[in-house]
Parts: sequence; C-alpha cells; structure tokens
Amino acid sequence: MKLLLKIEELAQVLLALFVFTYLPYAWWVLPATFLLPDLSMLGYVAGPRVGAVCYNLAHHKALALAVGVTGWVLGLPLLVLAGTVLLGHSAFDRLLGYGLKHTTGFHDTHLGQVGAKQVGVPLTN
Repeated sequence: MKLLLKIEELAQVLLALFVFTYLPYAWWVLPATFLLPDLSMLGYVAGPRVGAVCYNLAHHKALALAVGVTGWVLGLPLLVLAGTVLLGHSAFDRLLGYGLKHTTGFHDTHLGQVGAKQVGVPLTN
C-alpha cells in the first residue's frame, strides 16, 4: 500500500510539472517558488498548535486545487501558478514521507513521525 501511495504522490508531482509547462513563466520560476509553502513553518514560532494550522493550510491539496482552478476559471495565470506550486510541493513532501502535522509537534504527522524524533534515531551525534 505504501508503494501505491508514493506512486500516487509522484503522479501529482508530474501533473504539477505538466501544468507548469503550459503557464507563461520561465522555467526557473518553478524551482524558485517551490519551497515557498515551507514559509508556513514560521507559525511554529507561536507554538505547535498555530504552527500545525499554518503548515497544514499551506500544504493542503484542496487549497492547491481551489487556488489553481480559480486562477484557470478567472484567467489569472499567477493563481494557476500558485495552485500548481502548492500541489507539486505538497505531493513532493508526501512522497518523501512528510505529512500534515498534528498539534503535538512538528515531527508528528498523519504519515507517522519524521525527523530526529523517530524511534531509534539519536537526537545528537
């Protein structure tokens, strides 16, 4: 099942790349904007609850689709770009095992624990 889910996420990343090729932007715009959704991690400065809400909002695929489709319907390529970046970034994160965050901490996700808090992973060298 895990492999099937990773294939699904990869398909979404490829879809985002495909959509981007039809947008009126230079190739470098996609890599330049790809990590922008991770700015939502700044919410963790206000605590794990606020951080989780900010992160999850910026990494929710429904938001990505809503923004992208709204841009397409209204003929606004910048919104289509934003939706495409959100979708591609979120799918890529999930492909790597980073899920939506629980309010208990950044390392607790709907896909399990990630990062240094994983069981058996030392916190220091």
